Amino acid sequence: MLAWRVHRNGEPDEVMRLTETAPPVPGEGQLLLRVRAANINFPDVLLCRGQYQVRPPLPFTPGVEICGETEDGRRVIATPALPDGGLAEYAVADAAALLPAPDALDDAEAAALLVGYQTGWFALHRRARLQPGETLLVHAAAGGVGSAAVQLGKAAGATVIGVAGGPDKARVARELGCDTVIDRRTDDVVAAVKEATGGRGADVVYDPVGGDAYQQSAKCVAFEGRIVVVGFASGTIPAPALNHAMVKNYAVLGLHWGLYRTKDPAAVARCHEELTALADRGDIRPLISERVPLKDAADAMRRVGDGTTTGRVVVLPAPEGEPR
Repeated sequence: MLAWRVHRNGEPDEVMRLTETAPPVPGEGQLLLRVRAANINFPDVLLCRGQYQVRPPLPFTPGVEICGETEDGRRVIATPALPDGGLAEYAVADAAALLPAPDALDDAEAAALLVGYQTGWFALHRRARLQPGETLLVHAAAGGVGSAAVQLGKAAGATVIGVAGGPDKARVARELGCDTVIDRRTDDVVAAVKEATGGRGADVVYDPVGGDAYQQSAKCVAFEGRIVVVGFASGTIPAPALNHAMVKNYAVLGLHWGLYRTKDPAAVARCHEELTALADRGDIRPLISERVPLKDAADAMRRVGDGTTTGRVVVLPAPEGEPR
């Protein structure tokens, strides 16, 4: 089979090599999956750089989220077991963690439903307890993680303010359904949030960026608001001023979705049922900006790492519906 392999850490397009190799062998409790589509996540970039919290042994194949097909023909969503990730024609995954791919979504959309949407659902509903009528502020609203949060916020009945970088991404955020869009490159984010909320601020802030975005959030979060930290795409991990949180009466919440897979796997399954129902109703649909062939995965990974893409970039080992 063909698979992208990383033999040393560095920037994705410099260290990834497309290689002919034997299919991975499933271990105990695992299944071999034919990869129908593989979604590129920012953690894949960090894996290549050696900066992720999990560091698989070299060489490894990146790709932490796929839509695959079992040997008996079931279409499933999975997180492949590293070091044999999803940027390949075949991958292996734990059988107990497989989730059925919703019929309402095609392969590329299904491949993008797991990590970003589960993260968004747990962050907004389990951690922040977002309520209908509240205001949700989403940083990087046109990105893969942010676009999922925008859709989930609208589905929950929230008023959504999206922050994006540049006119093209601002346009995407509007098309996603944001009630207010702020261009961080030209607008004063804090002042714009205060204006949009009548001075009150955002009830819930969804922050996959960190750095300056977190500092802005702390200045425009509402009384008894909640800031949910889900990542640090900016590369800067903020150091919250806890005295500020105390004086202003807001909460800073962390969300590491992967922990639920080991601590409360039943909650992951219930979340998937809810996401499937939302997809069936048309309330959510992953934003797929590009569908690229396997040979172009390294270049696509570089662009995801550079932050120049919108929504999700999905790798198709073969065109959908065609045999390999």
